[in-house]
Amino acid sequence: MSSKKRIIEKEFKINAVKYMQEHPELTFEDAAHNLGVSVSSLHRWVKAYSSVDINNDNKSNIFRGSGNYSSDELKELARLKKENRDLKDALEILKKAMNILNSQ
Repeated sequence: MSSKKRIIEKEFKINAVKYMQEHPELTFEDAAHNLGVSVSSLHRWVKAYSSVDINNDNKSNIFRGSGNYSSDELKELARLKKENRDLKDALEILKKAMNILNSQ
């Protein structure tokens, strides 16, 4: 049995947070049940949304999702780290191959 991660759109998350704000009488449990999401997800979305400066209109990074980076520099750094790991793995394979060839 494979569990597939459900991907929830950014717009849905924003609407869920607004739903919580518009219905203060609802508990997180009730709101999560009504929206069909987990309570922990709803808590996380509300916390992330409230941490964004409301006066600052920079909401482009909110709910970025996994694998998305807050800046081009961080994205490039992650790419270079992966490339470095791949090259180290390739070097180890070549060293083992050389040892095998030299021992014959």
